[in-house]
Amino acid sequence: MGFFIFTLLYHFFMKSFFYSFSFLLSISVFGQFQVKITAPSHFSSEEAILYTLMGSKDVIVSKGIKQNNQWKFKVPTNYVGMMKVYFPEINGTINFISENKDVEFGFDVEKNKITQVYYQDAANELMDKVQDIEQKKEIILPALYQINEYYKKSSDFKTAVNTEINRLSTQLNIDPLKYPFVSYYNLNYNKFLVKEVSKPEPSTADIIQFINNSNEYLESSSLLRPILVSLLNKAPKTNVDSIVDTLLTKVNVETPRGQVVLSELIDVFDAYGMNNLKSKYLSLAKNLKCTISDRLSKTIKQNENTEIGAVFPDYIFQNAKKTNAKSLHSINAKNKIIVFWSSTCSHCETELPKLIPIYTELKKRNVEIIGFSLDTDNKTYTDKTSVFPWVDTTELKGWNSNFVETYNVHATPTFFILDEKNKIIDKPDHVQDVLQYFNLK
Repeated sequence: MGFFIFTLLYHFFMKSFFYSFSFLLSISVFGQFQVKITAPSHFSSEEAILYTLMGSKDVIVSKGIKQNNQWKFKVPTNYVGMMKVYFPEINGTINFISENKDVEFGFDVEKNKITQVYYQDAANELMDKVQDIEQKKEIILPALYQINEYYKKSSDFKTAVNTEINRLSTQLNIDPLKYPFVSYYNLNYNKFLVKEVSKPEPSTADIIQFINNSNEYLESSSLLRPILVSLLNKAPKTNVDSIVDTLLTKVNVETPRGQVVLSELIDVFDAYGMNNLKSKYLSLAKNLKCTISDRLSKTIKQNENTEIGAVFPDYIFQNAKKTNAKSLHSINAKNKIIVFWSSTCSHCETELPKLIPIYTELKKRNVEIIGFSLDTDNKTYTDKTSVFPWVDTTELKGWNSNFVETYNVHATPTFFILDEKNKIIDKPDHVQDVLQYFNLK
């Protein structure tokens, strides 16, 4: 439980790109390994999907149906790194690692929610311990440093606080020969992502050198995205390009690693609204003369799907509210306002209600609003949409929803305005921009 709480870290390993990473295939001489998962007898989900990781993208390895309360997956190629199993029927996930050896675990559930995971192999038990300590370092350690300042040296409480600070600050002694991936992850997480007053932060040169020289575990560790964000945070706001250009020159964008790094950077710039940088490096990606990896090709395609002037990809409704239309494109309107939102999004709570009083006027102009919800709880979603007069749909899978990838969604709320031919004609940042577009401000 508590295994991989790190939200920034998540998620392709398309087939041809997988094979181009020859170093992943040389991790071990073993041909394949098995992942065995045992569920409680009352667990209702039948389907499970197994993933590996490439950078921050999940890559499907296999899908399986439960037999005798178990799933058994054969991983057909060598793989060391983060993995996960996803149960789509309950939108539940269990995260674990592979050291290219058999993995086995079971879990408890309560009301179809996974509550506790029991790892049967030593590597995952150790990784679980590493993650537990990391969470405490991230959340508790900074507070302990502050508390420590308010007590006298002779006090018992200060002694206890110092003891806990020392415990959390001390790295676990992990045998890199026995647990190479756990050792790699623990060492580099602490080196590049844990801030401690007692140690200097790595420089931009240190980070760039690490990204360039790291072994093959970097792509499968979930560390690449947050380390890139850490690097960008060190750059002056007016000169981010310089550090990015230095990094991309060093890793060489014509190599597999260089293209993974470029893909991750484009996603980061998109997620943080750094549109000029996104455009610059997306253009670089499109103009590469070398063979484009499947990973980078998909990044380019996802962005092309949502550029001004592009036809917004169609979506087949599963359970749309307030419409009889079968798909997004089959809704007839002069304009469509698309909004990706969630009941748990505070900005959505502030912005979406502003559309309610002007919805009647929009309908008079033959403008329809279509919401795509990233909710996971049906009651919450139903309660919220009961006050929305417009069309809405959801898969109840949160960020695992299929439309997240199709429409390159990185944040909620995200808005698009389409014309009658479903071409994107505007990408407003806020509801106020939507109102201004239709002269309703």
